[in-house]
Order: sequence, then structure tokens, then C-alpha cells
Amino acid sequence: MRIGYKNGIIYTGESFSDYFIVEDGVFKKVGIWEKETENKRELLENSVDRMIDLQGKFVCAGFNDSHLHLLYYGGMLSMPEISKHTTSLKELVEYLKDYTRKKQEDGSLRESAWIKGIGFNQDYFKDEKRFPNRYDLDKVSTEHPICITRACGHSCVVNSKALELLGINKDTKQIEGGYFEVDENGEPLGIFFEKALEMVYEKFPKVTKEEIKEMILLGCQRLNSYGITSAQSDDYEAFANLDYHVVMEAIEELAKEEKLTVRINEQVHFTNLCDLKKFVEENNHVRGNEWFKQGPLKMLGDGSLGARTAYLSVPYADKQDTKGIAVYSQKQFDEMCSYANRHGLQIAIHAIGDGILDCILLSYKKALKEYPRNDHRHGIVHCQITRPDQIEQVKDMGLHVYIQSIFLDYDIHIVKERVGEKLASTSYQAKTLLEKGITISNGSDAPVEEPNVMKGIQCAITRQNIGHTVEPYLSKEALTVKEAIDSFTKHGAYASFEEKEKGQIKEGMFADFIVLEENPFEIDAYRLSEIKVLATYINGKKVYEHNENKD
Repeated sequence: MRIGYKNGIIYTGESFSDYFIVEDGVFKKVGIWEKETENKRELLENSVDRMIDLQGKFVCAGFNDSHLHLLYYGGMLSMPEISKHTTSLKELVEYLKDYTRKKQEDGSLRESAWIKGIGFNQDYFKDEKRFPNRYDLDKVSTEHPICITRACGHSCVVNSKALELLGINKDTKQIEGGYFEVDENGEPLGIFFEKALEMVYEKFPKVTKEEIKEMILLGCQRLNSYGITSAQSDDYEAFANLDYHVVMEAIEELAKEEKLTVRINEQVHFTNLCDLKKFVEENNHVRGNEWFKQGPLKMLGDGSLGARTAYLSVPYADKQDTKGIAVYSQKQFDEMCSYANRHGLQIAIHAIGDGILDCILLSYKKALKEYPRNDHRHGIVHCQITRPDQIEQVKDMGLHVYIQSIFLDYDIHIVKERVGEKLASTSYQAKTLLEKGITISNGSDAPVEEPNVMKGIQCAITRQNIGHTVEPYLSKEALTVKEAIDSFTKHGAYASFEEKEKGQIKEGMFADFIVLEENPFEIDAYRLSEIKVLATYINGKKVYEHNENKD
């Protein structure tokens, strides 16, 4: 089937055109209708099976979220929506009580089954600005174990029933790389941070391959509604005690069954050298096709700013007794980076704090000195709290940066009080990175944030929260509309070595594109987040269409 599309405002990734032709899942012809001769236009009209009038709508390449957790996000979509009920601690507890009651009444909540949710944020509580604890969740249920995870994914809270099942009490020892809070008597409060989350997650019921497939498809459907056709996703550590082979096989089977509606580049997350070696020795790192490819080694360097677990070079300005948490030692970073770099893997490491960024940059420097590589595209995920000297090192080593502009929507309220004026003044940089020749791609880190690309674009351009109730944060770091769209399209493709296959509306590339309700280049910047995605296409096939009646 050969289909033409004309009368559109088509941003190709380089310039503008107004028509294109799709055949066999790729763009066959892209051009400007008025520049074609009358005979050529007639030939084009006759060469297609169908010509679709875009009626002046804006079209661009499908969005690419360059860092999220698709499997985890899909799982969240089937849980209680606590992110929508987090304006107060009381509201959160009452919502969970109501959710539990309804599930018990309809018989869908088995006896002693876990109640899990993702997305609370204590900084939004208007009544008590503190973490929930075991006693708050005991008001929901003392019969069912409960675990709710903070929006950042770096801390969770459980109730007393869960602590009982987990066997955690005042005699339980803390673990390296994380901790759980205790009261003045040494009794656990049910609040866990970083690696201590494993103490909780390891006791969850095992997820089956079929459940993984359901979660992936659920996540893909939601991503399509935001215009996302490609995602670089961290899934292999989504659930404790789950062999990554099961996740890999589940996604490969979905691709073979032609059910995937998002191209997945897997950011392969491993926590130890033994597992990474096995992955490489089995040649898993070279597996893949146009729908599912193995991407960079992903490591978690530190925590989050909201939970004060991001590892800083100095104590937190609002909590002087901590610098945050470094998940790995320098030796562990060195070993993992050296092995990955030596075996031709790309590397992408999570760094929120400038303290952990120092460690990561040192490991990259050692690895590249030991085994020099051209065009390695090793990267920093987030690269959030930074100093000028670190940005220079990122530039000198040719590192890629995976930013999340949407983080400004929340962090703009806390960054200065958390890290102090000096560090805040050189952080959350975007324009500076580009001006120094550093490549950047954009994403959401979903489910940390909803993967709403237009909201991310708005934050990138305005440097304000979505409600623009706070002064712009470092307005000189604002991106242009073109730069923001590119960060979610062609630069996302560059991050995963796929810039010759997708990310632009260009002859020979995959026909992944979206139709927007309005033109982002012309609309007021503060209305960008209101632009609806009317349709999403992948390989020229429509996988999402906006339905006004459902919204």
C-alpha cells in the first residue's frame, strides 16, 4: 500500500515540507507540493493508492523518550492511581482505604494479597510535609501488606503487616547502599531508601511472562497517546527476583507477534559484574531488530533530589547531616565501566547529584584511557546537579546527556533549598550543553513523571513549572521550539545509534510520525502542554487516534 499525505505543516527535522509518501513502512518521498511541476503533482497523485489531506495540521517525526521504565510504568497503570491523590497525607490514606474497600467488595483482592501503588510525593502534602509511615498505612489495612513507592522510585513505605511478612524488626541490620528509618526505640518506621528497597521488593510475588507482556502493551498504548513511537527503556531490574531473560523473551515475543507499537531500545540494567559478563558471553548484547534492540549498560549512581538521596559533593543545604547515597563504590563503577567499554558496549549511568557525577566521570576517564574508543556515546542520565568543571569533562570525553526537562515542573520548587544557591546556579543546564557541542536527548523517566512529551517541551522552553506559578529557573538555559522537538526526536535516535533509521521525516527512514492539533512553532509557549496528539503512526500504520468523546 502506497499512501500520500499532503497539505500539512511538516517539520522534517531539518526544514519544513507539506507532503510525503509512505510505502512499505518507510518514507518514500518528502517534498513541497508547490515546488513540483503540474505534471509531477499529477504523477504523484496517480502513484498512490490513497491521498490523505492533512488539512493544515502539524506533523513531525514520532517522539522518542530517551529514558524511562516501560515495564514498571505499565505495571503502575494497573495499580491504584496514588499520584492523583497526593495533595495531602490524609487524602492519600483515604484514597487507599476507599480503593481497598472497593476491591474487597468486588472480590478482586485476594486474602493477604499485596496492595501496591507508585507515585506519592510528600512535598505536595498540604497537611503534613513528611513521609507516610507504617502507622499511616495501618489505617488502610492491617490484614493486607501494603507498599507504596515515592514518585522518584528511590524510596517506599510499607505497613506493619508488610514488615511482619518481611521479617524486618529492630534487630534487622541496615544494608550497604541504602537504609530504612527507625524510631527512637529502634523500631522500623516502614520507610525504605535506595538499595534497602530490595528488602521489600524481593518478597513480592513473582511476575509471570504473560503479566510482563500485559504491562508492556499497556505502557505502549499510553505512550502512543502522547505521540511516542520509540523509547529507551530500563526494564531488566524492574522487579526483584526476576530473571532478565524472561523480560527479554517477553518483549521479543511481542515483537514477533507484531503487537509492539513502540520501538524499544533496552538500557540493560545490571547491578554486578558477574551478571554483565554473562549477558555479554551469551551474546545478548548483539541481539535485536527494528522493534527491540539491546542498548547501553545502565547503572544507577545515586538517588533522587526529592528524597535527598541524590549524592552531592557537599551536605544538603536543608539537611546538613547527609550528602545523599552513593549506590556503588568507585571500584564497582570502575570495574563495570571498564568491562563494558572493553567489550564495545555503550554505557548510560544515572547521576542526579554532582558528588556521584565526580565518581562516574572518573570511571569513564579510566575506561577510555585503558581502551580508547571513537564514537562510544557513553552518557549521563539526568546530569542534574552539576558544576562547570564537570560540564567541561563531559564535553572533553564526548559524552551524551539524557535530560528530563519535565523535572523542572517539580524540582523548580525545591532545588535551591536542597542544594543551595551556588550549586543551583549551575544545574539543570540544557542550552549550555548544546552550546558546548554536547549532544542531549530528552525523556520523562516515567513513571517518575508522566511521559507527556508536550509538557516536557513546554518546560524546556519556558524553564517554568507547567502552571507557571514560579519564576523561570535559569531562563538562559531555555531551548528553542526546534531544539526542544529535536531533543525528543532525532537526538533521541542519535542517543541509541539509530539516527540513520528514524527521528526525522526523511526518505528511507521509518515512517514513524505524529499529527498534532496545533503548530508548536506558532502557539504561545505556555500553551504547548495543551496541544493534543491527534494521531500516532509507526511504520506508516496508525496506532493511536484521539477520541474527543473519551477525553
